[in-house]
Amino acid sequence: MNKTGVVWFREDLRINDNNALNFSTQNHDYTSAVFIYDEDKFKKIEAQKWWLSKSLEDLQIGLKKFNISLEITKGNAYEIITKISSDKKISLYWNKIYEPKELNLDKKIIKELERNKVNFKVFKGNILNEYNEITKNDGTPFKVFSPFWRVAENTYRERIKKKHSKIKKSKSKVKILEKLINSKDILPNKNWYEKFENLWKPTEAEAHKQLEILLKKKIFDYGTSRDFPAVEGTSKLSPYIKNGQIHVETIWKKCIDLKSKNIGVRKYINELGWREFSHSLINYFPEMLKGNLRKEFDRFPWVKNDKFLKLWKKGMTGYPIVDAGMRELYETGWMHNRIRMVVGSFLVKHLRINWQEGEKHFRNCLFDFNEANNIAQWQWVAGCGADAAPYFRIFNPILQGEKFDKEGLYVKKWVPELKNVPSKFIHKPWEMEKKYQEAIKTIIGKDYPNPLVKHEEARASALSAFQSLKKN
Repeated sequence: MNKTGVVWFREDLRINDNNALNFSTQNHDYTSAVFIYDEDKFKKIEAQKWWLSKSLEDLQIGLKKFNISLEITKGNAYEIITKISSDKKISLYWNKIYEPKELNLDKKIIKELERNKVNFKVFKGNILNEYNEITKNDGTPFKVFSPFWRVAENTYRERIKKKHSKIKKSKSKVKILEKLINSKDILPNKNWYEKFENLWKPTEAEAHKQLEILLKKKIFDYGTSRDFPAVEGTSKLSPYIKNGQIHVETIWKKCIDLKSKNIGVRKYINELGWREFSHSLINYFPEMLKGNLRKEFDRFPWVKNDKFLKLWKKGMTGYPIVDAGMRELYETGWMHNRIRMVVGSFLVKHLRINWQEGEKHFRNCLFDFNEANNIAQWQWVAGCGADAAPYFRIFNPILQGEKFDKEGLYVKKWVPELKNVPSKFIHKPWEMEKKYQEAIKTIIGKDYPNPLVKHEEARASALSAFQSLKKN
C-alpha cells in the first residue's frame, strides 16, 4: 500500500468517528487532508458560508495535533480530485453525502480512479444505514415514516459495529495542493454574519458539549418542551449534524445507552429517524428535488405575490408568531422547529405562495440546511410530499401562538415593537382598542403592520384551491 493517504473532507468536519480519516491514518505513514470549496454549490446558501469557514478553521487546528495539514482550495471537485489522483503514489479516501448529485459525483470520480488504477475507498457517511438497504419486503421504498423507521432502526441495531478505530499521528505533514485559499476567504461578502459570533461555536468540541447538555438537561422533557419556542427545549444539534461535526451514530448510541428512558428520549430518537427517512425519499424519488412528489399538486393554483413573499421573509406579515420566527431565522441562522411548521404553513396556505419559494429562503438562511430535510419538510407542510400533513390541516397562527407562547415571551424577544402589548392581545394585537394602542405607544398599522390576510378568509381560500385539484 502507498505510504501516503489523502482524505477528502466534505460534510464530515470532525476528527472523531471519521471512517475515512481513521482508515487513512491507520494504514499509511503519512496522511494529508483536503477540502474543496465549490462556489457553485454555495450559491444562494449564504449563512452556511460563515459556519463552514469557522468549522474549517477549527478542523485545521485539530488536525495539526496529528501532523495532518488540512489544505483548502477552490474549484470543481471532480477536476481537483482527479488531478490529485494522477499521482499514483497516493491513496484516496472520503465519506459519502446522500444527495443524488453528490452520489453521482462519487460514481464519476470512482470511474476515473478505477480507469487510472488509483487506490481508493469510499465510506458510509453521516447516516445510520445506507439508504438503499431499507425497503419493504417486496423491495420497494417506503413512503410512510413509521414503518420505515421501525425497519431502519431494527436494521441498525442488528449490525452495530464495535468502536471505530482511532486516528493515528502522521509521521510528518504532506503537501498535496498547489493553489490554496484561507478559510476566511469563504465568508459571505456582507458582514451581517458578525452577529453569529456571539451565538454559535461551530466546532467539534461544541457539538459534543451540546449533546451532553441535551442528555443531562433536556431530553427527558423533550416530548413537550420542544414545542415551546421561548424554552430551551430543542437540541440545537442540527447545524453540527449537517456539517458532520458529530456523527448521528454517536448521538443515537448515547440516547440508547441512557439508563432511564421515557417518551422524550423516544421522541428525540425519532427525529434522527425523520432525517434518515428524508434521505431515503430524495434518493428513491429524486423528482422531489425539482417539484412535488404528489403530482396532482402540479395543478395547484399557487399565487405569485412578490410583495407578500418579501414581507414574509422580513417578518412583517402582521401575525406576531410568524414574524418572530422569520426574524429569529435572519438574526441567528436557525429557527425553532414548531415555528418552522407555523411559518411554512402560513406561506403555502394563508398566502398560497409556492412552497419552493420558502424552501429557497430557508436554504439561504439556515445553518442546518440539508437538501433532504429541507425539501421533505417543506413538502410535508405543503401536503405534496410523502407521509405529508394533509393540505386541509391549516395552522391558525393566532391559536398556535396562544398555545405555545402564551405569555408572548418568544414574540417579544424577536418583535420588540410589541413589547408593551399585554399577553391577552400579543398574538392578535389588531384587536386592541385604539385608545389602548395609543396608551402603550404601539399603533397597529404604523408601529407594527396589520395582518396581510384575515385568517378565516385565507383558510377558506386555501381549502377552495385544494378542492379544485379534485375537480380536474
